[in-house]
Amino acid sequence: MMWWLLLLIPLGIVVLFLFLISPRWIGRPDMSRLRVDFAHRGLHDEEIPENSLPAFARAVEEGFGIELDVQLSSDGVIMVFHDDTLARMTGAKGKLNEYTREELQQLRLSESEETVPTLDQVLETVGGRVPLLIELKGESAGGDGALCEKLAERLETYGGAYCVESFNPMILSWFKRNCPHIARGQLVTNTLKERPKGNKILNFLLAHLMLNVVSRPDFVAYNEKYDREFALRLNIGLFRAPSFVWTVRDMNTWGVFREAGSPSIFEGFLPPKQSNQGE
Repeated sequence: MMWWLLLLIPLGIVVLFLFLISPRWIGRPDMSRLRVDFAHRGLHDEEIPENSLPAFARAVEEGFGIELDVQLSSDGVIMVFHDDTLARMTGAKGKLNEYTREELQQLRLSESEETVPTLDQVLETVGGRVPLLIELKGESAGGDGALCEKLAERLETYGGAYCVESFNPMILSWFKRNCPHIARGQLVTNTLKERPKGNKILNFLLAHLMLNVVSRPDFVAYNEKYDREFALRLNIGLFRAPSFVWTVRDMNTWGVFREAGSPSIFEGFLPPKQSNQGE
């Protein structure tokens, strides 16, 4: 009897691990139009700020998908901005969610004439001409239900191709429950190394994709520095989850990951345009 237990215990651990890290199997949305390269925060450079309307317009002109970040202003407007604090991009103090839309649009991005755009402004600029990869910001344990709800409502009337992603499994869980038709992706990095002062248990679970049981993502978007992590390789290899890699900054790295089947979220160079035709 003890002999059988010695076999069953490790087998049970393996089965449990695979169950925890598994992406969605049934009802996964068609992602063929989304399997392209995405300009990271638009096609920005020293003169065109990231997450600005000109950066998005340039990406559309060049025919690349657009990765962008969304969060809510203090008066509940969806703004397109990456950092939770305003200092790096605008020089202002405090967090974005402490400012109203009107106050945010009085600030300037990287000392340019551009200001923080609303999602509505971005959607009007893009007009469905290229796919969107929308990252929802939010670090709270419960996710940001207000942001999820407002974003889902706005996207229902948008005619272009899009998907959503987040580091926070609770945000993806909201889409799992309420909008299962929207493709959702888990952002992946080695949180144990990248966030050494954070909660060790939570960071272990995130780094090893063990909270996929909560979100059941349709795809994974992973940090190119940690592309050999075991749970990530199981998602891509064993479970056949579509994948994207970030942030790719040169042609050689782009080619390696393209050959491996992962389109890039890129910046600082232009991949070949023929790579942006989807599957």
